[in-house]
Amino acid sequence: MFTGIIQATGRLERREPSGAGARLLLATTRPLARLAVGESVAVNGACLTVVRRAGARFAADVSPETLARTTLGRLPLGRRVNLERALKLGDRLGGHIVQGHVDAVGRLETITPNGDWLAYGFQAPRLLWPYLVEKGAIAVDGVSLTVFACRQGSFTVALIPHTLSVTTLADLKPGERVNLETDVLLKQIRAMLRSRHPVVG
Repeated sequence: MFTGIIQATGRLERREPSGAGARLLLATTRPLARLAVGESVAVNGACLTVVRRAGARFAADVSPETLARTTLGRLPLGRRVNLERALKLGDRLGGHIVQGHVDAVGRLETITPNGDWLAYGFQAPRLLWPYLVEKGAIAVDGVSLTVFACRQGSFTVALIPHTLSVTTLADLKPGERVNLETDVLLKQIRAMLRSRHPVVG
């Protein structure tokens, strides 16, 4: 479980085949204190398990499912990534509840300046449309953001200078793909409603 509040950024140094999946070697901007083998870390919003650690570097395995649902199999080497360690009981929930289970890949369409802020407009796959709600939460490459406008197939978020300075979202250019995870509470509510009123046909 995560909150979407990024704790550090890193760089993808190496990606090598590992069975049907892959193993990533990531270098962090600073050593993550007491990072342990077996610990969960969200990498651009995808929950991965640390399998090896040495100083400011760690390795994590990526399953075939994660490769299929996220951008991790396509990121160029040297690309910066967002990192967040798993939530501890008693921690502040500064963002929203993020599982680290990426729902789908979206695409950045527009960047619109608004004073010190930037409005980012994204395109989302159809399966996520029911969960795009104005003032609702969404994780973009692992960053907890609030949707301030949405229409069928697209949504817009506002990025403050702090978010731009401590995450990789400032690196994005229109046309680039991002990992999207919608609000788990909305998904649970919709699943319960559908189970009470099954869709026929």
